[in-house]
Amino acid sequence: MTAYVIAAILGVAGGFVAALAGVGGGILFVPALALVLGLSQVVAEATSLLAIVPVAILGTWQQRRSGEVRLADAAIIGAGALITAFAAAYVASNLPQDVLRLLFAAVMVIIAARIWWGAERDAKAG
Repeated sequence: MTAYVIAAILGVAGGFVAALAGVGGGILFVPALALVLGLSQVVAEATSLLAIVPVAILGTWQQRRSGEVRLADAAIIGAGALITAFAAAYVASNLPQDVLRLLFAAVMVIIAARIWWGAERDAKAG
């Protein structure tokens, strides 16, 4: 029962952050599922991928209503993601969990650094 309550709280927090900041809920979902609920890294990632689908659909619908979605860009990105998703899921399922967790952490650090540098650049530009 407690796991379901935690999962519901994760859903609320992930949906809010995903819609507010335009990030995938996986930024919250994957670490929380792995560290709080004790799921393996690959199960946390796979669960997060499915959980983010409704968030992405509703968030996109709302942003589209305000004219903020670039459909052509989204279609190109989506097509590229579809092409590689099967291969990446296969690789993720066959990597040792510690390696997969380190790769996930490295991606998170790179993303955080890029956001930080972009914010600094924007602040300097005024």
